Amino acid sequence: MAKRELGPAAEQVARAVDTFTGHGDWGVACSGGPDSMALAAGLAWVARRRQVRCPVWLVDHQLQPGSGDVVRRAAAALTEKFRAQLDPRVLTVTVISDGSGPEAAARGVRLAALAAAARHLGVGVLLGHTLDDQAESVLLGLARGSGARSLAGIPQQRDHDGVRLGRPLLGLRRAVTRQAAEEWGLPVWDDPHNADPRYARVRVRDRVLPTLAAELGPGIPEALARTADQLRVDSDWLDQQTPTLPAEPRCAELADLPAPLLHRALRDWLREAGGEVTSGHLLAVVGLVHDWHGQGPLQLPGLQVSRRAGRLVRHQPTDHQPTDHAPTDHAPIDHAPTDHQGRSTRG
Repeated sequence: MAKRELGPAAEQVARAVDTFTGHGDWGVACSGGPDSMALAAGLAWVARRRQVRCPVWLVDHQLQPGSGDVVRRAAAALTEKFRAQLDPRVLTVTVISDGSGPEAAARGVRLAALAAAARHLGVGVLLGHTLDDQAESVLLGLARGSGARSLAGIPQQRDHDGVRLGRPLLGLRRAVTRQAAEEWGLPVWDDPHNADPRYARVRVRDRVLPTLAAELGPGIPEALARTADQLRVDSDWLDQQTPTLPAEPRCAELADLPAPLLHRALRDWLREAGGEVTSGHLLAVVGLVHDWHGQGPLQLPGLQVSRRAGRLVRHQPTDHQPTDHAPTDHAPIDHAPTDHQGRSTRG
């Protein structure tokens, strides 16, 4: 496809995909919506220049009536327009409630199916998240009182189950991807869930961000995305410095860690055991290190954490593990200076 054939928005998408993909092998996850349809078209433009053919996976979650028709129509449209460059494939998955909520459950099943399909072909998976998605994620993190890692937003690239996930459109607004899909002449599907105010992300998109723009001026999404980029650099470095904890870490050694590393190390330690914890849960575990006064086991989601013989111990809620009341656990090392949030003030 010659450059002159591209409209201005389509060219922005195509150039973003070209720059991001380099010489790697990629496929596209597509919902039939404007973002992922534009992304698929952008990859088709790149594939034509490189004389390759790329897979497009259209995932049917079977959560809405007619969902199969939606993905089949999208597959047919992409096949008709980019037959030589794209190989659309429908992935039908079954979403089973796991207590994490319908969105999280669907995302988990979708990513598992995409990872399996991509691993079979030895390619990465491109996802259609935009700058607007990034801004919404940052605001949602702020509303939850999240730490720097959550406020760092959506990474442009990461590994999932041994497969590369890439997001080449994080620098483009949603209006650009929709316009690009129109310029390519592609039909798009607007998910009704994306207009349902019961979802917090929809309220952020339709109410909070427009209010911020009206009160503070334009450029709010771009500013939030820049904040995420800056925090990600810091968080990536801190993550590299964070030690991996043993199954039962010694509290005396934990107490010597700087607060940012202690919090990250304990967060990873809890998640390793399957615990999904809030910042409040994490600070309670930090209290077992810095504010130990014989308290009993902490009840976390799907997990108990207690202090025993000077170590932190993870166990299932049905286990009845004794806590440590030995005098040695009241040594000064366990009462290092802390601020009012239980964080160590040692260097």
